[in-house]
Amino acid sequence: MASEKLLKALNDQFNFELASGYAYMAMAGYCSDRNMNGFAHFFIEQAKEEYGHAMKFYGFIYDMDGRVRAQTMEEPKNDYDSFLEVFKAALHHEELVTSKINNILDMAMEEKSYPTIQFLQWFVEEQLEEENSMKDVIFKLEGIKDNFQGLYLLDKELGAR
Repeated sequence: MASEKLLKALNDQFNFELASGYAYMAMAGYCSDRNMNGFAHFFIEQAKEEYGHAMKFYGFIYDMDGRVRAQTMEEPKNDYDSFLEVFKAALHHEELVTSKINNILDMAMEEKSYPTIQFLQWFVEEQLEEENSMKDVIFKLEGIKDNFQGLYLLDKELGAR
């Protein structure tokens, strides 16, 4: 149903979604190590979402008569200089995910793979939400700077996610 080239791109994205979850768990570890459990919770929930995204790709690849192939994951970054740096890294990562989704969508449109186009629309909307979520936290962290009370309140807010 889909070209080998498109199936490979979908499979690469499946693996990238798993790696994204892995990266978010490393970010959660950084936050937990600094007793910011709300921040850690935010990234743990983010990791769960990424694993859910991977499973959507998994199912779709098989729906398109493809086969999932697991790939090697690199060790994610584990150490940061600040919570602001963590969230900026997360935003950069989400922007990378968006570009990858858009590239697959372009390929699907070229091939007129309408099931793939339909499938990817959900991810296009999801990525807009993901990027805006990170931008919101970054805005707050830039305003808070190193104010402990502000960090504490944001930590509580993110823990309620």
